[in-house]
Amino acid sequence: MSEHVIGEKSEVLFHFSIKLEDGSAADSTKVHNKPAKLFMGDGSLTENFEKCLLGLKAGESKSFDLEPEDAFGQPNPDNIYYVDRSKFGPDAPAEVGSIIAFTQPDGTELPGLVREVAGDSVTIDFNHPLAGQKVTFEVDILEVTG
Repeated sequence: MSEHVIGEKSEVLFHFSIKLEDGSAADSTKVHNKPAKLFMGDGSLTENFEKCLLGLKAGESKSFDLEPEDAFGQPNPDNIYYVDRSKFGPDAPAEVGSIIAFTQPDGTELPGLVREVAGDSVTIDFNHPLAGQKVTFEVDILEVTG
C-alpha cells in the first residue's frame, strides 16, 4: 500500500482538538473517539485550514493557529435576533447563557445563545460560539485516500 499524501481532492479521516488562546480545550473528536471525515475542496473548511493539511500523511500530527477569518469567522450582527419573552417556557427558559435549539422553517434545528434578557425582549445570538476567536487546531491524520 502506497502512502497517500493529502492533496486537493483527498478524503481525510482525522482527529482534531480545538484550543482557545488561553489554552483551554473547546472541542475534541477524541472525547468520544469519533474522528472527523473531510473531503478536501468541498467548502466545509476554509481555504487556509485546508492549506495547513496539504502534504500531511496518515500517522502525522500537526498543530496550527488560525485567525478568526480562517476558523469560525467573525460574529455577524445579522445573526443576532430579538425574540419576545412569551415564546419561552419552562422547558426552554430565557436565561442568559442558555443555549436553546430553534426549529427552522426547513425543520433543521439551529442553536442560539441567550445573550440578554431585558423586559419582554430576549437577545439570541446564532453566531458560532467560537466566532471572532483565534484558535489552535491540533490534528492527527488517521487515513488518507484519493
